[in-house]
Amino acid sequence: MAVNKYTYLGKRAVELRKQGRSYKEIGAELGVSKGTLSLWLKGVPVPPEYKERLYNARVLSITKGQHCQKERRKREIEKIVTDAKKEIPLPVSDETFKLFGAALYWGEGSKGNRFQVTNSDPRLILFMVHWIEKILRIKRKNLNLRLNIYPQQSELEIKKFWSHLTDIPLQNFGKSFVKPLSTAYRKNNLYYGMIRIEVPKSCDFVHKIYGWTQAILEKENKKAKKSKEDGFG
Repeated sequence: MAVNKYTYLGKRAVELRKQGRSYKEIGAELGVSKGTLSLWLKGVPVPPEYKERLYNARVLSITKGQHCQKERRKREIEKIVTDAKKEIPLPVSDETFKLFGAALYWGEGSKGNRFQVTNSDPRLILFMVHWIEKILRIKRKNLNLRLNIYPQQSELEIKKFWSHLTDIPLQNFGKSFVKPLSTAYRKNNLYYGMIRIEVPKSCDFVHKIYGWTQAILEKENKKAKKSKEDGFG
């Protein structure tokens, strides 16, 4: 259907375009494809008073599209996580519990001469306290805690939160580290700073955990060593 014939649909499309209607709106009303409209409406000017409306509609469409993609991806990730959780048989065995804690420590803990774990996730901290108690056989009341917070936060209230969560007495808290005053801090009301678990006289424990992780990595260590000897490292 050529534009120079100006059929009824073509004429109506021109009228709607001059009223500031978008290609999408015109196509929906007339049942015509965007490609056909491009031919019919080529050179048809949009009145200035309608240009802002079309611009805003395009921006809204783009934003909405991005939002839909973001929400769709969010649902996909939630499903992946939910399905992955089902792959883990619970409760885990004592050996799995032991090695999972060792791996967490080697990823999140200090590598010095004292067993220390620092994190802001209450679940991870609670797990490690339980792990220390069960695997290292050190009671909670003998553990020390140290806060890393912002000056805008209530030190006492945050200490109470971690003490209640872990069952570690308030008197076991060392001096808190308070970051320099800044507006760039996390304003989430559920953010309770960074907390560090400290195990006194724990140098031997650090070496023991290192031994556990090395036992798992031994095969790969041998492979890496052989590759280096063969000139690939």
